[in-house]
Amino acid sequence: MRDKAMSIHSDQRICVTGASGGLGRALALYHARAGVGFSLWGRSAERLDDTCKAVAACGAAAQPTCHDLTDATGAVARLLEQDRAAPFDLAYFVAGIGDIRPEGALVEPAEMVLRLVQVNFAGPAAMAAALAARMAERGHGRIVLIGSAAAHHSLPFAAGYAGSKAGLARFADGLRLAVAPHGVSVTLAAPGFIDTPAARTHTGNRPFELPVAEAASRIARAAELGARRIVTPWPFAVLEAVDRMLPAALRDSMLRRLKP
Repeated sequence: MRDKAMSIHSDQRICVTGASGGLGRALALYHARAGVGFSLWGRSAERLDDTCKAVAACGAAAQPTCHDLTDATGAVARLLEQDRAAPFDLAYFVAGIGDIRPEGALVEPAEMVLRLVQVNFAGPAAMAAALAARMAERGHGRIVLIGSAAAHHSLPFAAGYAGSKAGLARFADGLRLAVAPHGVSVTLAAPGFIDTPAARTHTGNRPFELPVAEAASRIARAAELGARRIVTPWPFAVLEAVDRMLPAALRDSMLRRLKP
């Protein structure tokens, strides 16, 4: 089914993937006001509809798109079709999954690793590259890729998740260097724990957890300033530095003892 056309003229066009999740919804609401038109992407049609209604209540227009990012080729085609119809000024690539190895397993199953890479890295990277090229032709635009503080650490219980987010981080930096001379900014957000409905399903410890609206505000403000990267909250930036400085044997011993 083709995407619905925008119902009103929009002074600013914003794409948000993962809008059926907590952070994507919060980012949409941060920007929602009269004159803003959204393309909101998500896996859950019901939750996506709720986000569209919340955005519309703030005076913005919302266009829902349900798409599984394991079909990256289809996602890129739909994104570019929407951009041709009404060019995007800003895009948040938020969609992702945080699966870890099953209880009792030594490593993540191969099919889990494949899906993590598709949804967390391949899909958003391909979409961001395609849209960045369009924005560069127009001479302006902002792209925000949502990574994770986990990308800075070799987590034995979440190698697929950490690895997929690490790949996204390196990609974001390379894309930033390529398109910055053409008026396009690329920001990588690497948040720690965020209080979302999905996060609450995990019973593990979540230190320094941020309320979702606060996380969205910090990420959006960093993008508005054209920051290349934001790690939030600050203790996770410290942990990243510590990880790099530790002797390899001590680091490996500490990581092996971590529990999900």
